[in-house]
Amino acid sequence: MSSPSPPYRGRFAPSPTGRLHFGSLIAALGSWLRARAAGGTWLVRIEDIDPPREVPGAADDILATLAAFGLDPDEPVLWQHARTDAYDAALASLRENDLAFACWCSRADLAAHGGLHHGACVAAPDASRAPAWRVRAPAQVVAFRDALAGDYAQHLANEAGDFVVRRVEGFYAYQLAVVVDDAYQGITEVVRGADLLDSTPRQIWLQRALGVPTPAYLHLPLALGPDGRKLSKTDSARPVDGDDPLPALRAALAFLGLPAPLLAAASSPPRLLRTAVDRFDLANVPRPVLPVSESGR
Repeated sequence: MSSPSPPYRGRFAPSPTGRLHFGSLIAALGSWLRARAAGGTWLVRIEDIDPPREVPGAADDILATLAAFGLDPDEPVLWQHARTDAYDAALASLRENDLAFACWCSRADLAAHGGLHHGACVAAPDASRAPAWRVRAPAQVVAFRDALAGDYAQHLANEAGDFVVRRVEGFYAYQLAVVVDDAYQGITEVVRGADLLDSTPRQIWLQRALGVPTPAYLHLPLALGPDGRKLSKTDSARPVDGDDPLPALRAALAFLGLPAPLLAAASSPPRLLRTAVDRFDLANVPRPVLPVSESGR
């Protein structure tokens, strides 16, 4: 007899690099709807481990905007800046198992190799400066089935190379931190934008290497600007208005396949969200376009 599935636990994990914009609202809503439709728990995690890119006050602004839209987490917010000890332990485990190594290669050093690190370092060790830490990407294909995008596979060595888990500056990379924190919070399904679809095989490999569970994955289609590019805080996409949440909330729910006439009838965010939970159907959400690799995330 198989053991029962654990209760659903989902999350929204923004980086505080600017105010909440429409594309991020879609990711927040998609994860919230999946959790509520499953009768599960919805969490918020602030991924503040990249200080050079962070905007002062952005994290508090994001949390206030989510609250204005009726998206309140079920447990206290987790802040990644307070989780360094856990990332240290994960890196130590990788090193003990000879899965991570110190690397002094710069982007310029790797340019002649397609920007990827394969096997031996191009640059020699340099005791005068700190190294980055990379994992040894095996020559294997990691495949998974996404709830919306379908089957996806990546040859780690060829497509990702030996990827960074701690940067030269001492900051932990997204790939390691997200794996450690999804396991710590007991996340059963990761719902996020399709721009992170190609990061998932690396994260699944890290989950296996660290001996933690692999959640299910659902990558949502991206909201695009007039130029056809994804909306991004770093591109100064217009933030959503927490003082007048209904227009953006209706637009984001329509993007996720909810019928427009139904959305127009609700007169407040709580009523609109209650209606959305009852009518949300993953079959009505457009399939995402497979992304161009964003290996630096």
